[in-house]
Amino acid sequence: MKPAPFRKHLHFHEAGRAMATMEADWPDGRSTGWHSHPRDQLLYAIEGVMLVDSSAGSWVVPPNRALWLLAGIEHCVRMSGEVKMRTVYIDATQFDGLPEKTCVIAVSPLLRELIVAAVRIPVDYEEAGRDARLMHLLIDELKVSDVLGLHLPVPSDARLKRICETLTQYPADASTVAQWAERLGVTAKTVHRLFVKETGMTFAQWREQARLLVALRHIAHGERIIDIAFDCGYASQSAFTAMFRRHFGVPPSAFYR
Repeated sequence: MKPAPFRKHLHFHEAGRAMATMEADWPDGRSTGWHSHPRDQLLYAIEGVMLVDSSAGSWVVPPNRALWLLAGIEHCVRMSGEVKMRTVYIDATQFDGLPEKTCVIAVSPLLRELIVAAVRIPVDYEEAGRDARLMHLLIDELKVSDVLGLHLPVPSDARLKRICETLTQYPADASTVAQWAERLGVTAKTVHRLFVKETGMTFAQWREQARLLVALRHIAHGERIIDIAFDCGYASQSAFTAMFRRHFGVPPSAFYR
C-alpha cells in the first residue's frame, strides 16, 4: 500500500502534462512524514524554512533556495516557522538539461515569480497556450540556476555513522580524527579514507558542513548569532561569521533576508 502522502498527491503525478504544481501551507513544527514521488520535484517555500531528510542526506531550504528532489527518493520535510510550500512536479524525461542529482538551487526573482504563477495553472493546461509557455520558461530558468552546497551526505559505514551522528547532535565536539580512530579501533588514515569514499568530503569538510546546517536551523528560529557560534564549536562570533560568509557570501544575520 502506498503511503498517505503519495495517495494525497496522486492526481498531480497522473496528470497528462509534463508538469503539475500544488501549494500547501504548514504550521511551525509539522512534518510531511516519510514519502516519495514518481516524478522529480522542485520543492520551494515562499515563506518559512524546510528541513529535508532522506536516506541520502539532509538539506536546509530557506525561501531564497529550492530543493530539486529526484523521483523515488524517500524523504521527510519538517517545517521551521510557518511554511508556505509551493511544489512543481516535473516529468524530467520530457526535458534536457535538468539536474541529475538531488541538490539545492538558488531561486532568482524570476524563478520565484514563475513558481508562484505556475501554482495557479490547472493540471490540464493547454499545451499550446500561455500556460504551457510559462511552464517551459520555468524549466529554462531552472536549468540556469546555481547549485548550492547545502547538502550533508549520510555515510553507510557503521563506524562513520557513529561519528556523524555525534557531530550532528553535538556540533561543538572538537575530537580529532586521531581520537575518533582510537575509539573505533582503526587508524586515522582509515577514517580519512572512509570519509572521502562515503561522503565525497574530508572529515574536516563534513564537520564544517554539519555545523553550517545546524547553524542555519538555529538562525531560522531567531536565536542569537553569538550563542549559535559557541554551540557550533567556534571560539568567537567573528570566527563563525567569517566561516559563514566564506560559504554563502553574506553574514549569518543576512542569510534569510
